[in-house]
Amino acid sequence: MYAVFKRELFSLLNSLMAYITIGVFLLASGLLLWFFPDTSILDYGYAELSGFFGLAPFLFLFLIPAITMRSFAEERREGTYILLATRPLSDWQIIFAKYLACFVLVVFALIPTLIYSYSISALALPTGNIDTGAIIGSYIGLMLLGAAFVSIGIFASSLTKNQVVAFALSVFLCFFAYSGFEAMSQIFSFRSIENILLNLSVNEHYQSLSRGVLDTRDLVYFLTFIAAFLGLTKLVIGGRKW
Repeated sequence: MYAVFKRELFSLLNSLMAYITIGVFLLASGLLLWFFPDTSILDYGYAELSGFFGLAPFLFLFLIPAITMRSFAEERREGTYILLATRPLSDWQIIFAKYLACFVLVVFALIPTLIYSYSISALALPTGNIDTGAIIGSYIGLMLLGAAFVSIGIFASSLTKNQVVAFALSVFLCFFAYSGFEAMSQIFSFRSIENILLNLSVNEHYQSLSRGVLDTRDLVYFLTFIAAFLGLTKLVIGGRKW
């Protein structure tokens, strides 16, 4: 499994697409956070990163599908997955190796954004007067959100040989998981149905973590969400093998 993980990670790091995607993510988040007047922290007047953590999920909608779209689609298109499947590895080991490689790249994309926290701390009056707990909770929520989106991207990539189709499908599924259930909850007037749909919404649990409160219900939700989509990927891969 480690060999597949290392091969997949090095393959991503040697890909120009990965660097372009991460560069666009950092450039877009930097411009939205510091330069554009409607979203600039400097014009906001408060030493907090709520603007960044509100924008990052929508940037993830394009960053993560661009990273994951080649994981299974390229293997199937080039025929190399047959060689991989004949090795003494289970389907779960192959899926986890590819999943972890993509997730590690997402974490690499987030590391440079830590400078935003330092900048906000330095600009605050007095210096260092920021809500550290909320920032830590928001980063944990953002990593869990990224992990959930990666599981969707891996699943979408397993469905097709075409990377563009995998990208488009992944963007749609990520957007629906993030905003779809919340939008549907506003349609139903029954409180019980509304609560069920809100509990299924990724955004609802992400916002809960962004407040700086680590609730086990949110952690269980994200872990269950990830396991569900990796399980669907296992069904797709296992079905094709048969």
